[in-house]
Amino acid sequence: MKKIVIIGASSGIGARVATDFARMGWRVGIAARREDMLKEIKALYPDRIEYMAFDVTAPDAADRFYDLIELIDGMDYLLFAAGCGWQNPDLDSTKDTRTVETNVMGFTRIVTAAYKYFKETANNTPGHIAAITSVAGTKGIGVSAAYSASKRYQWTFLQALDQLAHQQHVNVKITDIRPGFVDTPLLDGSRTYPMEMSIDYVAPRIEMAMLKDRRVAVIDSRWAVVTALWKLIPDVLWRHLALSL
Repeated sequence: MKKIVIIGASSGIGARVATDFARMGWRVGIAARREDMLKEIKALYPDRIEYMAFDVTAPDAADRFYDLIELIDGMDYLLFAAGCGWQNPDLDSTKDTRTVETNVMGFTRIVTAAYKYFKETANNTPGHIAAITSVAGTKGIGVSAAYSASKRYQWTFLQALDQLAHQQHVNVKITDIRPGFVDTPLLDGSRTYPMEMSIDYVAPRIEMAMLKDRRVAVIDSRWAVVTALWKLIPDVLWRHLALSL
């Protein structure tokens, strides 16, 4: 039986992927800050899902993560789906600090702990670290400076970790999953977003990217084209674009 730990699984993409894998017969460990929501998800598949409530920004988050691995008796896959971010043109320091604490420090804490776990355990059967980043890492977006910068950090960290695993002969796969706008609680429900996608559409593509060992997966093809075009725009022109993401 395969085993997956999903961080940030109380709602949105994380919750949907957790129930999908449980339905497929996997052993699933889920974590997030909201214990009440984790309990509701476990109740759907009580024999296959275990949970542990903790905040990835807490100093003991790695220890709690290891406790969750032990609770499901091992881990083959990690999916880091936790994240936060806002449109913040006023550069509210509270919002930016929370974004960095979650998307940079919390991400690093958990992904590093997973790498160390697999370094010790993934000998014959490979381990797998996947993280949901964002197309926002493609360029610095003025109205979401901290968010886009934090996602670029995640891209670079995962790329470096993939190289490190090769150098250290650690049997672990790395998948960077970059969706565009997905209809989740992270978005402002009072407005519409370009090329917004439903969880029903996105979740199977995320799962397939993991199961097919994709190194980088942009969700979906429309966003792959858009971000490819973004990369071609020189900085002198980019600064004049009024993106509202």
